[in-house]
Amino acid sequence: MEFIAQNMAPIMFASLVLFLLIGYPVAFSLAANGLLFFFIGVLLSPYSGGSINLAWPLLHALPDNFYGSRVMSNDTLLAIPFFTFMGIVLERSGMAEDLLDTIGQLFGPIRGGLAYAVIFVGALLAATTGVVAASVIAMGLISLPIMLRYGYDRRVASGVIAASGTLAQIIPPSLVLIVLADQLGRSVGDMYAGALIPGLILTSLYTMYIVIMSIVRPKSMPALPLEARTLGHGILSLLVAVLAAVVISYAAYRYLAPTQGQNADILGATIGVIFIYVLAIADQRLNINMMSRLAQQVIIVLIPPLALIFLVLGTIFLGIATPTEGGAMGAVGALIMAAMKGRLSLDVIKQALASTTRLSSFVLFILIGARVFSLTFYGVNGHIWVEHLLTSLPGGEVGFLIGVNILVFLLAFFLDFFELAFIIVPLLAPAADKLGIDLIWFGVLLGVNMQTSFMHPPFGFALFYLRSVAARVPYLDRLTGKQIAPVTTGQIYWGAVPFVCIQVIMIGLTIAFPQMVMHYKGTAVDPGTIDYQVPEAPGFGLPPLGAPPADGTAPAAPGAQDLSQPPNFGETPPAKPAAPATDLSQPPSFN
Repeated sequence: MEFIAQNMAPIMFASLVLFLLIGYPVAFSLAANGLLFFFIGVLLSPYSGGSINLAWPLLHALPDNFYGSRVMSNDTLLAIPFFTFMGIVLERSGMAEDLLDTIGQLFGPIRGGLAYAVIFVGALLAATTGVVAASVIAMGLISLPIMLRYGYDRRVASGVIAASGTLAQIIPPSLVLIVLADQLGRSVGDMYAGALIPGLILTSLYTMYIVIMSIVRPKSMPALPLEARTLGHGILSLLVAVLAAVVISYAAYRYLAPTQGQNADILGATIGVIFIYVLAIADQRLNINMMSRLAQQVIIVLIPPLALIFLVLGTIFLGIATPTEGGAMGAVGALIMAAMKGRLSLDVIKQALASTTRLSSFVLFILIGARVFSLTFYGVNGHIWVEHLLTSLPGGEVGFLIGVNILVFLLAFFLDFFELAFIIVPLLAPAADKLGIDLIWFGVLLGVNMQTSFMHPPFGFALFYLRSVAARVPYLDRLTGKQIAPVTTGQIYWGAVPFVCIQVIMIGLTIAFPQMVMHYKGTAVDPGTIDYQVPEAPGFGLPPLGAPPADGTAPAAPGAQDLSQPPNFGETPPAKPAAPATDLSQPPSFN
């Protein structure tokens, strides 16, 4: 009994792992495990030697945990339904289809052009939707048949689609970054700012892999044939349009700088983008043909999602809006974009609301279960056990980071990112904080690592999403009439392996170059360069309050008035008559 009571924390953690491996739902595994060990802990408390601090009245804390600032009243988590709704509406609006078709035409003439388009559009969808499932399913439905039609290797095609969809987890406004910021007790805006550069670098690594593959295995990713380039040529026209937008933006900036100050650059860029967008629409509608068809389509299709990205992320980074407010504006912007395309209907709104409710309920139930588990786990000093276990790893801070990332990488084979964020992160954060690790950097590092949970064969969710939309049987291509072979599950799994390796490399780069994340703090100020100047003011030369003057007389404050006399309005006051001397040798007279 004493052994069990004094080792309750590791037994409780092992029991949770067993619950999860059996396949019991995560939210209920957490809550049931917490309540079961609470009952056991109360009974074994006398045998624990003080290591168990549980009593029946402690259960009264659960309602406060549920309705307090950690769950129901948590303003940070309110951003999750907004961003989820925005992503699903954008998916239904056809934005992904338009982007993939247009960017595919833009990169079509070069080898691997469709793969580049998928990566570029994946990054754009990540910055607008923040939902992995929406990105993977949209690109799988639209891009995979086209890539198979023109002879792409199935492993390369499936791998690049699944990996590009997972960029929605690390590029803001990612849902997992919101959860990580909440669990680490840090600002979501700081987490977004810290994750932006690693997300862009990871996108560049994906692009470099396609460049290398197009050189090493050119037949695995051919260029689009001439008959498939329906928008024709027109790169020069697009470059001229971009140059014109830059010139107009700079001119507007110079004009607005004297009156708008620091906001002049943003306003100038906005004017330039709006001008070229209106010009492209007018050129297309009025058949002026000033631009090429390719330039028209790229400008018209690309600018609305970029404007939505600025509406969401730009306002957050500039400090104009909180992440929750940014998500609300993004949801409204997505509705406007869908309405402009004529694809906003009551069915679309119902589907978006239903999916948003499901995901929000899923997150909420996991969070409630995690609060029950943590109440008992902290009561048996589990947090101290985990902290001692992790801080005693060899290698100090580097050893801790390597050990934690290996642990999260292995757990990601069985748990998804929400489960990892609610179960593992609260246990790791105190140890990281005690070692002096910046928690924003630590959170971004975990976010990059948890991204592999979507790509791990055989349980990666991105692989499941792609499997659900990829062809399982041979089919006839509607354009060419040729029979296309299906995509096997093994090809999807092997296609994901190189991108999992790239994500592991990105974890190492984030550890080796922390400034990629730490830039969110801004430029550090050297205290030795600060010049303190105290302005002189009347009375600063007087002795401290309450201290007697050196000569024993009370000095008059500068400009002080004699309040014993009536106020003087410029006239010379009459001389005050001297008081008659009192004869103290006689008794006082009261007559």
